[in-house]
Amino acid sequence: METQKTTVQLEIQYAVEKTISTEEFLQVLQESGLAERRPVNDPVRIKKMCDNANLIVTARYEGKLVGIARSVTDYSFCTYLSDLAVSRELQHQGIGKRLIDETRTASPEGMLILLAAPAAVDYYPKVNMEKFEWCYIRR
Repeated sequence: METQKTTVQLEIQYAVEKTISTEEFLQVLQESGLAERRPVNDPVRIKKMCDNANLIVTARYEGKLVGIARSVTDYSFCTYLSDLAVSRELQHQGIGKRLIDETRTASPEGMLILLAAPAAVDYYPKVNMEKFEWCYIRR
């Protein structure tokens, strides 16, 4: 007997939000798997990350945060997409791509820049992002 995979279309609400609570942010980091690469055990730092991002695009399902694109932007030349996280149970449904698209819409003039998590390197070309070889980081 062959098993069919069905996809349920969910009513996801996308919005630009001025702020996000640290609790919601931590929850979506945990649910997405991004928590392993973020300072989730440092609540003061997480709060600063939430408070100082100046472009936050959210995806909510029935009011619950299920995805986030947290950025820092000058709305002119560049937007640095610091965090793109979607709850694992809702991944592969276009939510991450839509969060990226909504981020571009909110800051259309500049480049959208990000550092990919190792597990996501193959994802970004699929959502029309170009790999750029010359990037540097100072920790």
